[in-house]
Amino acid sequence: MKKVIQKAMPLVYGKYLNVLATVNPRKAAKVGFDIFCTIRKGRVTELQKEYLDSAKLAKEKVGEQHIQSYRWPGSKETVLLMHGWESNTYRWRNLIKFLQEKDFNIIAFDAPAHGYSTGKMLHVPLYAETTRHFITKYQPDYVVAHSIGGMTILFDHYQHPESKVKKIVTVGSPCEFQQFINHYQALLKFNAKVKAAMDQRLKQEFGFHIHEFSSAKFVSNNTKKGLLFHDKLDLQVPHTESIRVHEHWHGSKLVLTEGLGHSMHQDGVNEQIVNFLEEG
Repeated sequence: MKKVIQKAMPLVYGKYLNVLATVNPRKAAKVGFDIFCTIRKGRVTELQKEYLDSAKLAKEKVGEQHIQSYRWPGSKETVLLMHGWESNTYRWRNLIKFLQEKDFNIIAFDAPAHGYSTGKMLHVPLYAETTRHFITKYQPDYVVAHSIGGMTILFDHYQHPESKVKKIVTVGSPCEFQQFINHYQALLKFNAKVKAAMDQRLKQEFGFHIHEFSSAKFVSNNTKKGLLFHDKLDLQVPHTESIRVHEHWHGSKLVLTEGLGHSMHQDGVNEQIVNFLEEG
């Protein structure tokens, strides 16, 4: 019964949004966007607690949220780590081991509504606002980001081309926000009027239409060195998304794998990341 209810709920939301959009499109847009951005997973589990607690740095106020930061100290360059959707800093444990062996100074944080950080929702502009706080404060030389974290750091550099970050690594990251919205519409089965209202809200609040929010656009004038990883069998984000970003990012390198999945925690991937960061 629980599975039946869970399967039916998106359709209930979709029908509600369709009705709401006929009388109040602006409210339908807000409700639809809030549902889309609400985080349901990614808090710290008992398994993760000891590892993360040992590296806690501070709870930092960023906007309306209190963001948990972490540090694994080292004497070399500073690396900022950014996790993906419904995850937290624990996802970097394997890479952190490799970075520590090379004595990098490692900074990470739980995104709003994730891990130990406060909040209920996340979207790229909010994640970018949080990221900008940490880049400004800790001045990282390099950034390594997974999934939506990758789109976020590319959006941040589109907004702040003067950033001192020298290299960016993305892992399994999306390119087109349009793809997310299309999937969301197919799941809830809301109509074109709801989608149009959401598009208008995005334009008014963030300055972009849905189709304009694109990592390919964000990297078109990016002068940073980039390394993009993506698995051909990624079930969450198609590998063609990273191909599109690579095609628009002069100076980037694309590594396609097969069978490593979306998370890509494997030693071979982590070794390549560290080698890229150490290159001149």
